[in-house]
Amino acid sequence: MSAGELRSFVERLERLEEDNREISEQLKEVMTEAKGSGYGAEIIRKLLALRKRDRAEVEAEEAVFDTYRQALCC
Repeated sequence: MSAGELRSFVERLERLEEDNREISEQLKEVMTEAKGSGYGAEIIRKLLALRKRDRAEVEAEEAVFDTYRQALCC
């Protein structure tokens, strides 16, 4: 292990942390803009999580949920 290699890793990590801070700020700005346009932040977060999941898995979960809802509600 050399000091130069360690310095390189640390500097790369510092740059990535700064990039991460900038991206986090941009995410906040976009969410604020969406909320200003009347969209609900919580719903948008749920949509983002849903879009990351496998479509077949989501559809299966929704089918089970609908079955349970029909049995309990109406």
